[in-house]
Amino acid sequence: MTSHTLLDTEEKMQKAVAGLQKELATIRTGRATPTLIEHIKVEYADALLPLNQVASISAPEARLLVIQPWDKSTIRNIEKSILTSDLGLNPVNDGNVIRINIPPLSEERRQEMIKIVRKRVEERRIAIRNLRREAIEQQKELEKNKDISQDEYKRALDQLQKLTDSFIAETDQVGQDKEAELRQV
Repeated sequence: MTSHTLLDTEEKMQKAVAGLQKELATIRTGRATPTLIEHIKVEYADALLPLNQVASISAPEARLLVIQPWDKSTIRNIEKSILTSDLGLNPVNDGNVIRINIPPLSEERRQEMIKIVRKRVEERRIAIRNLRREAIEQQKELEKNKDISQDEYKRALDQLQKLTDSFIAETDQVGQDKEAELRQV
C-alpha cells in the first residue's frame, strides 16, 4: 500500500518539476525562441487557443521571431494577444506575418524576470510540499485503519521526506539555471 502511494506522489512531483521547466521556458532571456510566445492564448472561432495552434512560429535570427498565421483573419487577434501578454514585446504586423524584434534585456527587466522566476519556483515548491502533505494524510489513514504497521508508517514518512527533499532540490536547480541564463548579457 505505501509503495503505491509513494510512486503516485513521486509521479505527481515529477510532473510539477516538468511543468516548472516548461513554464520557465516561456520567460524571455534576450534570445528569440518560439517557446517564448507559443503559450499565448489567441481568440479564434470563439475559443482561446495557444498561439502555436493558430500560426507557425519561427526564429530566423537570434533576436527575431516571425509568426505566420494559418488564417490571415486572425492576425489582429494574434497581435492583440502579444501586446496584452506580460512579455513586453511589440509585434509589427505587415498584413501577412507578424515580426517581433526581441530587444536585449535591460538590467531592470532582468531583475523583474528573476523575481518572476523565483515566484514560480516557490509556487512549485509549495505544490510539492502539498503533495507530501496529501501522501502523509493517506499514510495516516492507512495506519489508523490498521492496514499498515507503525513501523511501515514511519518508514513511509522517511521515504516521503527524502523524495520531497530531492524534488525541491531539483526545483531549486531549475530556477538557478534559469536565473543564470537571465543574468547572461
